[in-house]
Amino acid sequence: MTSSCDPALAPAGDVSAALMMIDSRIKQVHDGDTDPDPVQRELLEQFTASLGADGIEDLLDGVCTLIYMFMQWLRMAHEDHDKDVVEYVVPNLVATMRMMPKSVPAEAIPTMAALVIAAGSGLSPNLWRLQFGYWTEEEMTPLEATAFLLAEHINRMTDDRSFATSLISDALSRAEGE
Repeated sequence: MTSSCDPALAPAGDVSAALMMIDSRIKQVHDGDTDPDPVQRELLEQFTASLGADGIEDLLDGVCTLIYMFMQWLRMAHEDHDKDVVEYVVPNLVATMRMMPKSVPAEAIPTMAALVIAAGSGLSPNLWRLQFGYWTEEEMTPLEATAFLLAEHINRMTDDRSFATSLISDALSRAEGE
């Protein structure tokens, strides 16, 4: 029986824009710039404002697709070592989010953890989330932080600052070729 949260039923969204946003944040952090650049923040606000309601929804779906793809890669990597992805990734993710109270308020952590568990269990994160209503404005930054932290986790595992971005870029290139 097919689940209502089956990834095959989920819209992929704008994965390229979501990846650009996450990659930009990764580069910002690796450049040692922990304070948001006002110019970059302004450009991001202009970009999101230009998307309109449908574009924002596509971007949200794209971020959820990134989370799903990152968790599938992590699941396979952990299974190669007979480890459970949820057991090893979620506690680290939650602990890191708890250290980020300005970006991820405590009340958003359970939702983000559940989103990652859903993705790690093979469910679509965006369809899983929609069971409980639409995204709230308060969940936008925690959602971005979740995708960022998963990408950083992959980059640390592979000892390659751009591995997560390359992983998704390669998958997008293969999908376009098919």
